[in-house]
Amino acid sequence: MNEVVIDCLGEACPVPLVKAQNKLKELAVGDVLVVQIDHSCAMKNVPEWARKDGHNVEVEEVDDGEWEVIIEKTH
Repeated sequence: MNEVVIDCLGEACPVPLVKAQNKLKELAVGDVLVVQIDHSCAMKNVPEWARKDGHNVEVEEVDDGEWEVIIEKTH
């Protein structure tokens, strides 16, 4: 299992979502993608997309206004 972190701090939608979608395609099943974001729009869109796509998702607030979206690739 690999864990890959992408830094999307300071980037507004749809950049974090597109980066997450592209990076997840490169990963193997069971790998984990951590998307670091500080934009509330992305905090909603990225987990929503990943859940709809069937992946396991957790969101952790790591600082005031900063989140990590943790996506485990399931297929």
